[in-house]
Amino acid sequence: MILNIIFIILGLFLLIKGADFLVDGSSEIAKKFHIPQIIIGLTIVSIGTSLPELMVSLTSALKNHSDIAVGNVVGSNISNLFFILGACAAIRPLKFKDETIKIEIPLVIFLTALLYIFGNNGNTKIITKKEGLILLIFCILFILYNIMMAKKSSKLDLYNSVEEDKKDIFILKSILKIIIGIIGLKYGGDFIVNNASSIAANLGVSEKMISLTIVSFSTSLPEFITSVTATLKDEIDMAIGNVMGSNVFNIVLIIGITAFINPIYYSISYNKDIIIFLIGMIALAIIPFIGEKNKISRWSGLGYVFGYISYMMSLIFVNLF
Repeated sequence: MILNIIFIILGLFLLIKGADFLVDGSSEIAKKFHIPQIIIGLTIVSIGTSLPELMVSLTSALKNHSDIAVGNVVGSNISNLFFILGACAAIRPLKFKDETIKIEIPLVIFLTALLYIFGNNGNTKIITKKEGLILLIFCILFILYNIMMAKKSSKLDLYNSVEEDKKDIFILKSILKIIIGIIGLKYGGDFIVNNASSIAANLGVSEKMISLTIVSFSTSLPEFITSVTATLKDEIDMAIGNVMGSNVFNIVLIIGITAFINPIYYSISYNKDIIIFLIGMIALAIIPFIGEKNKISRWSGLGYVFGYISYMMSLIFVNLF
């Protein structure tokens, strides 16, 4: 089992570096063809941070490990909300922008409820290709929303620095980065899924438990590092945006693509985990209106972190004892 854990760590490393290479190569080619920096950042880069979760869920579904495919997304969103956002608020109180309160938080609640409906719709409990397509449409709409908000708030020329950068870009090198990135993502996803399912079999626990704990926490590490670093640098909008954006993309992009390529069998045992996440999100929607306006305090942040620790301990206790 120690070897399995080592391969999971190696898989995580390959996923993170593979995503970096793919994003860098894609961004360089986009710049070469005069695509604005803002659009690159809000599409290629933002989706790039969700690639680890995407590859794990897609690989899981294709290998008939649907519990890992769904658990990775649900567990990552719980980790993003309770652990990452909670830790950031515990470090420094977070002030929410109006758009976050009025649009982004309600959107996450709506999409989570939609995922719940899709998972429980019908006798077969399958998230179908058609439902995956619906989620992908929401993904496109969310990207367009981000681009619109960026254009609205940015005073910079959308084409700023593209002309300067493109002279130093070599297409073949960029293509090589993309190829290396895809290879890293492919094998990283394989390592995590294969070894996570092996650990579940060796311990005699469900793949759901492994996916909600080890797998989801591992694939959320990039978001954790990004958000905590942003908080320490007092870049609060980036810290909050990273968590909210990741939660949206985890549902609409990851479940969307995975279900569209290969319908996902949904276990109703995930219902309580989704409800726990929804309760946390509804509380997050209420917190800015109580206490200090539009802020989540350190105490609230600590409460979320404590909730995450309690949730993880309950999973371990129920599955191992």
